[in-house]
Amino acid sequence: MSRRNISFPRIEGETSRQAHADLPAGTFERELGQEGFFGPATHMYHRRPPTGWQSIEGPLRPRAFDLRRLAASTDSPWQAAEVLHNAHCRLRWWRLASSMKHLVRNADGDELLFVHAGSGEMFCDYGHLSIEAGDYIVLPRGTMWRIETSTELVALLIEATGDHYLLPEKGLVGPHAIFDPAMLDVPAIDEAFDAQAEAPGEWSVEVKRHNAVSIVSYPYNPLDAVGWKGDLAAVRINVRDLRALMSHRYHLPPSAHTTFVARRFVVCTFTPRPFETADDALKVPFFHNNDDYDEVLFYHAGDFFSRDHIDPGMLTFHPAGITHGPHPKALANMLKQSKPATDEYAVMIDTRDGLEVAESTGAAEVTEYAESWRS
Repeated sequence: MSRRNISFPRIEGETSRQAHADLPAGTFERELGQEGFFGPATHMYHRRPPTGWQSIEGPLRPRAFDLRRLAASTDSPWQAAEVLHNAHCRLRWWRLASSMKHLVRNADGDELLFVHAGSGEMFCDYGHLSIEAGDYIVLPRGTMWRIETSTELVALLIEATGDHYLLPEKGLVGPHAIFDPAMLDVPAIDEAFDAQAEAPGEWSVEVKRHNAVSIVSYPYNPLDAVGWKGDLAAVRINVRDLRALMSHRYHLPPSAHTTFVARRFVVCTFTPRPFETADDALKVPFFHNNDDYDEVLFYHAGDFFSRDHIDPGMLTFHPAGITHGPHPKALANMLKQSKPATDEYAVMIDTRDGLEVAESTGAAEVTEYAESWRS
């Protein structure tokens, strides 16, 4: 049986004809949408900010976590502090103080490492990569790997459980927008890789499957490939190489900044860009009820113009069912900004399935976050 949305565009009362611009005087726009900004949507125009609540009771609330409080270091990503999870996505916060002495392999799904701080050398089945802050590294499911650190390395780990990472369809803007796929670096079978392949002694591989770890031991280093060919490999790109889509007359939705996609969630990246220059265009994120998705934002670097009291290394979690939108201080600049461009790097994860907060994250929670919208 075929299906179609119940769709019949109408206008009722006082509205703007163009979303995110030319708002009726004194109003605040809220988008009620489906399918993560790609489905049917309605724009409401309110007399007061839709996030102007006095209090929230119950488990459904905006939450924030200062991941810097999760200070424990471990040489295994499988022992990293779990932050959020559902059946299709798992987020961990990993501090690696010194080089790994063993290999790891994720048999549960593709792993995406976002390096928040530090640098090092990654060795994997496909070869050697030098890695640094701002790097995304996609490791296909089943890849063996380890990291030798130059300085303490801190990373957000985003697992696509039972799934693989793909590049987004870029539609009208073409395949080279945001980043050209030729910008994706792959590991090299180089002198550093060959040298580590000859490291003597026994080597172990920690294999994670069904979120449990098994250990496979070898009398030699199994990272000993002499070459490879094919179209499956680990890839790396740094956030400084992403080129944000821009529109000077219209505030683009977060989906315009999608970097990687899985079947049940997307990973987007906010990078510096000019503010909208049209006088009537919104210059802050619009209020929205994106009720098909939970929204997670990890703050990497810069000045986060839509949030107050948020620093690099913090993470916010806005579950479906609660209106999302800028803080009151940012809202004061919704039509006029004091500087010409944003100055922020942030990673957004939008999940189609509700996320659970891991028990280990409790120590990092900023408990007063939900009240921070009260002006």
